[in-house]
Amino acid sequence: MLNKHKILIVDDDENIAELISLYLTKECFETKVVYNGESALTEFKTFAPDLILLDIMLPEIDGYDVLREIRKESKVPIIMLSAKGEVFDKVLGLELGADDYIIKPFDSKEMVARVKAVLRRYKNDSDNSQTVVSPTTVEYPDLLINQSDYTVTYKGQVVDMPPKEFELLFFLASSPNQVFTREQLLNNIWGYEYAGDTRTVDVHIKRLREKLYDTDFWAISTVWGIGYKFVTRKPVDNS
Repeated sequence: MLNKHKILIVDDDENIAELISLYLTKECFETKVVYNGESALTEFKTFAPDLILLDIMLPEIDGYDVLREIRKESKVPIIMLSAKGEVFDKVLGLELGADDYIIKPFDSKEMVARVKAVLRRYKNDSDNSQTVVSPTTVEYPDLLINQSDYTVTYKGQVVDMPPKEFELLFFLASSPNQVFTREQLLNNIWGYEYAGDTRTVDVHIKRLREKLYDTDFWAISTVWGIGYKFVTRKPVDNS
């Protein structure tokens, strides 16, 4: 008998939380419902969920802080739930390490589909890491990107990066001089066609450029009207 995926549902609206639980239970998921941020952190450790549906507006500890705490020790998939539909709120959640963002009110079928999609991507990533031998580090002058521990070392200093920001950098740097559209980057980093604003990519690129300045050897380059690429080049010899 296959084990059911366990879903932790965190929402202070009991009606919404129970309704989500009902939908997911019908799809053969095992669910656990909590109504505040403190309980979410406790159940994260005791329930050991395979995925978390996390509301942003929570009593005691808000969803963003819950996300930050969990990301300190786990890459468990997290989907944010919020009535806030502004791009800033979406981008903040994604930058902190969320895997998706669902705006309330939402369609039950879409919610279930997104849960399955995120779990599928997470499983594929795990399977690939076990069966495919691939480089875990990408190195250029003044830059070392280590996928095994999600660290970036720039000019000898470790640079703090949220998971999605790191994954975007690693993806670009792993294919130097190859142009990717914003849609391709969304698809590859999030694992499916993300139904969001492609400006999310622009914001992530902006954050990367704020932390990693272009050098004589490489740069994160904009390809106008298309997308982005990680450019490698030889420095000019002025001697």
